Amino acid sequence: MATAKYWADKYVENKRTADEAISLIKPGKRVFIGSSCGEPQHLVRILSENSGNFTDIEIVRLLTLETTPLTLIANKTKTHNLNIRSFYLGSAKARGLARNIRFITPINLSAIPRLFKSRLLPIHVALIQVSPPDDFGWMSLGVSVDITQAAASSADLVIAQVNPKMPRVLGRSFVHVNDVDIFVEHEEELLTIGDLPDLESANKIAGHIARLVSDGSTIQMSLGVTPGAVLLAFSDKNDLGIHTQYLTDSIMHLFSKGVITNRKKGFNEGKMVASSAIGSRNLYDFMHDNPAIEFHPSDYVNDPGVVARHKRMITLNVAMTMDLTGQIAADALPYNHFSGVTGMLDFIRGAAQAEGGKSIIMIPSASTDGKKSKIVPLLTDTAIVVPRGDAQYVVSEYGAVNLFGKSIQERATAMISIAHPKFREELFHNAKRMGLLGEERTLKESIQGVYPIKLEETIILDNETVTVRPAKPVDERRIQEHFYNLDKNDVASRFFHEKTRFVQDEMQGVSQIDYIKDLTVIALVGEFGFGKVIAVGEYLLDPARNMAEVAFSVIKEYQGKRLGKILLKKLSEAARENGLLGLFAYTSPGNQGMIKLFQTLPYKIRTNFEDDMIVLICRFDEPKT
Repeated sequence: MATAKYWADKYVENKRTADEAISLIKPGKRVFIGSSCGEPQHLVRILSENSGNFTDIEIVRLLTLETTPLTLIANKTKTHNLNIRSFYLGSAKARGLARNIRFITPINLSAIPRLFKSRLLPIHVALIQVSPPDDFGWMSLGVSVDITQAAASSADLVIAQVNPKMPRVLGRSFVHVNDVDIFVEHEEELLTIGDLPDLESANKIAGHIARLVSDGSTIQMSLGVTPGAVLLAFSDKNDLGIHTQYLTDSIMHLFSKGVITNRKKGFNEGKMVASSAIGSRNLYDFMHDNPAIEFHPSDYVNDPGVVARHKRMITLNVAMTMDLTGQIAADALPYNHFSGVTGMLDFIRGAAQAEGGKSIIMIPSASTDGKKSKIVPLLTDTAIVVPRGDAQYVVSEYGAVNLFGKSIQERATAMISIAHPKFREELFHNAKRMGLLGEERTLKESIQGVYPIKLEETIILDNETVTVRPAKPVDERRIQEHFYNLDKNDVASRFFHEKTRFVQDEMQGVSQIDYIKDLTVIALVGEFGFGKVIAVGEYLLDPARNMAEVAFSVIKEYQGKRLGKILLKKLSEAARENGLLGLFAYTSPGNQGMIKLFQTLPYKIRTNFEDDMIVLICRFDEPKT
């Protein structure tokens, strides 16, 4: 009767040099290489050096920044030594990727482990990197569990580079000595990346994101988010949780600040859950034997059903380009080892199903040199990573919009409003030409307006959250509904006559504003992108006097709650800052509410009479004594 071999004896007996291990790879085999910063660099170097000895070897890996140029070898037209299969969902627009696009297999990251374990794509050899075995024979895959664990568990031959520099990461990151065939001991530094440069556009985007993320949210962040932007967006938050594809230095810093506690995730509470890490040596040291961190395979971490189990799941991903209908193209870059894009759609769909979940796409409005718009009329010549039906929140430096449940015309209007101002006119004309906007739509000066985010404010009225902010082009329909919801007496006070129809042309004048000569401030309740407008205040410049006429409306159930005073204060502050001399308003003698409202301003109020109307006037250079 055979007896089981003690794991330590097996480890010693199966130690080999890298050359000896690589020589075991037979012709025609499919060889998996460990992912991203977990790449077994020593084994890959030896594989490359011996490539001339192979015939028809297929390399399988996530698309990665190659430390050893296997793709270059495969590109040699007269050799049949190596073929490359890279899993990648991006558009491969970058020059280096486009050159090797034929090697790419588009697939969602959550599906790759099943591809391996089902043997639909059998892995014959897995080259992995692990930590040294513990007292029980367990070795950790460390910074790269993702699809590596599935490859290792299903491969016919597993060759492990045992590296003391690999952190021992808790969770489902372990493989046992008994499940590995060959051990190559080689110590070397793991792959690391430096911090991304802080970009002004990224920091402005972060300011908008901060308003969309509430305390207690669970966060997924793509690798393209700059550290400065992360800290700006989240430093003032409380009890955030992490369920993400990659741990990064930014996440480590937020954890050290106490921003991340993982106490309110609703699932896997108390743990930061990820499948890989890309960052600095400090990050890898932070991960070693840290009970706050668990790594799991991609078919768990990226499973939309698992993502959806988290409360207030927020996904933050960076787009390369978007079109006016909401289609999203994305390409990873060398600094993130390319592979992040492949898990993007999994998280977006999971967040859409989560309780209070939000999928947020971040997009700089223009290229770094400012010559090209990142928002285009229609994506036609590039791979779509996220279909238009999955697009939800989109944020640029110029604002945030919610495309969920919006028509193509509403989407086009929204996307143009957050594009760089110098490209908006061209986008508008292209949208009309393509039929994305109706023929009745007119180009107004307001299309160049830059949204003044500093006028945004969230207040609590009778235990209800009210957002007070400048109106956007996407608010047109909601403002129209607001006027239809007004009491008929309030309509008469606002428009000075009975009125039962509020047609699109008039509403376009209220919502298509330039924020300087023409400003509308609204108060909303409800979810971002679907809020109900409960109050409207607007000013319109009279150029001859350099003074602006103001008008207000508040639906009946919110009257008497200081909303008019709040709107007037914002309008007067904005008008003064924009160089206007003052404000005036027409009202009827019986409208004591409007008269008292105007008198709350910190300026002298003069009263004139025109026919049967009262004109209330204030100048900013005449403060009350």
